[in-house]
Amino acid sequence: MLRLRAELLTRIRAFFAARGVLEVDTPALSVAAISDPHLTSFATVYSGPGPRHGRTLYLHTSPEFPMKRLLAAGSGCIYQIARVFRDGEAGRLHNPEFTLLEWYRVGFDHRRLMDEVTDLAAGLLAGRVSLAEPERLSYRAAFQRYLGLDPHRATVAELAVCAERFGVSIPPGMPTDETDPWLDLLLTHRIEPRLGAGRLTFLHDYPASQAALARLRPGDPPVGERFGEGVLRGESDVGETVGADVGVEVQFLDPPGMESETGPRRIDERKRRGARQREAIWNRRRPEVQTPGRVDGSDDVPDGGWLRIDGVV
Repeated sequence: MLRLRAELLTRIRAFFAARGVLEVDTPALSVAAISDPHLTSFATVYSGPGPRHGRTLYLHTSPEFPMKRLLAAGSGCIYQIARVFRDGEAGRLHNPEFTLLEWYRVGFDHRRLMDEVTDLAAGLLAGRVSLAEPERLSYRAAFQRYLGLDPHRATVAELAVCAERFGVSIPPGMPTDETDPWLDLLLTHRIEPRLGAGRLTFLHDYPASQAALARLRPGDPPVGERFGEGVLRGESDVGETVGADVGVEVQFLDPPGMESETGPRRIDERKRRGARQREAIWNRRRPEVQTPGRVDGSDDVPDGGWLRIDGVV
């Protein structure tokens, strides 16, 4: 497995070297935690000398922000293979620490990025898996095809009825005033198992409420210029358009080794609730997608995990 992992990393570096993408290395510690309410940072306290003694520092959940600072400074196209940390993510399909590849491509749009993700996957899987032509499907079209509803307009009540109709086990604590957790529940249980059978499937144009740092494209309704990708019924993740630069994250799971209503306390509560809901959803996934196998189809997963690809445009 060590040799397989080393070969994978060698192929990644060769892929980007051939395209003139520069490898960089940014700090893992930050003075600020991640702002995404659905991710939680590990915290540590600096105990050394100087004015920073006793200051809380946070392990990064991805190198996104420092890499974007490099882009703003004129670095050009860059990539990084980083160890990253996410609290509250231990489960069947998540580890609190894993290896992540993230890259940014100046001047790309999300369509060119999907092309490059396809090229990367083909290169990494060469000699092990032969993939059919990739499929591109909008978030709305996927829900309409497999569930018969419009995810941009469905209410919580309609999504709950849909979950019951398809026999999806509903975890406790699901919100009555927020559709995104329900959409994620249906996506992971009813749609993802039907995607990526022998090919890459790209889901794009996510709801505006799930845009994160993605650019919103006007329309009825407006959508976030994100895309998600799945390989051989494995994990799917998202890419997003934030400007003229395009970036991608590829993640490898590794073995486990309120001051005010809108202030930090409120944000922490949202993070904890989001993490609990997310893990409850993932841990209730259908059996056929709970334990993805190796890329060659066996049940032995190198490095304790599988290929997971995100993109940022």
